[in-house]
Amino acid sequence: MHATLWAWIGFNLFVVVMLAIDLGVFNRKAHVIGFREALGWSIVWIAMALAFNLGLLIFHGPQVATEYLAGYLIEKALSVDNVFVFLLVFTYFGVDRRYQHRVLFLGILTALVLRGVMILAGTALIARFHWVLYVFGVFLIVTGVKMAIASESHLDPGDTLVVRLARRFLPITDGCREAHFVVRENGRWMFTPLFVVLLVVETTDVVFALDSIPAIFAVTRDPFIVYTSNVFAILGLRALYFLLAGAFEVFRYLKYGLAFVLAFVGVKMLLDGSRWEMSVGFALGVVAIALLLSILVSLIVARHERAAAAKERTG
Repeated sequence: MHATLWAWIGFNLFVVVMLAIDLGVFNRKAHVIGFREALGWSIVWIAMALAFNLGLLIFHGPQVATEYLAGYLIEKALSVDNVFVFLLVFTYFGVDRRYQHRVLFLGILTALVLRGVMILAGTALIARFHWVLYVFGVFLIVTGVKMAIASESHLDPGDTLVVRLARRFLPITDGCREAHFVVRENGRWMFTPLFVVLLVVETTDVVFALDSIPAIFAVTRDPFIVYTSNVFAILGLRALYFLLAGAFEVFRYLKYGLAFVLAFVGVKMLLDGSRWEMSVGFALGVVAIALLLSILVSLIVARHERAAAAKERTG
């Protein structure tokens, strides 16, 4: 499809309106996001994403709709990894649950702009230098293998480059000041630890975008489809965080499903233009099955462990 300028403007206006409603109406006051509220918002964002997909199907046909759905599923799945990293960051810095939504809101707002720039740049690169697609493919395969063998226990949010630079060059208060990122104390402006957390969240999302955006290029080269599927997945990221934050251990095998997805779409990129090129529909099916299996295995193992623990307690 060839999206018009009005399509771009209209979609971004919709995003701005939804963000304004989110922050200005439903989350005007800082509060703890509970499971039911997170579930409700997750359903809302997913419903909107699927409604948009239905519109694409009606006005632009099954090929465009399938590309969008595949891109949305890939981005949504890979964003789960963001959730667990955000949980690790908030836990490390001891961020009050009432203020976590505010940090994620601003972090995602920045992510929308940065990802838009990255998507347009990636589209231009692929259009001008087709071999870049194969570079993306190799990169995704390597990233998938590294994700499968990496250990989360080695992650140290306090030892990242952005944290070290912030502590060295910025005046930082000795503790959080409620939901403020910057405060004026003793006649000087100072940044709070919450601002440092915001920096970590934003830079973390940029790092994840280096994986997820090339992955979507495996199923579509249309910048509008790449952008809209990315945006809808990101808009639901905050609700997804509060929905899954307490289930880190339950979905322990999901990372292997995500690793497979990255490696698989990398292979699809390498096969582009060859006699073994995969259709978008086939890729969508493989990705969905891989994620479903990893979730089912995680739930089954967790259930058996709970049953074994209960049996051991009862003697």
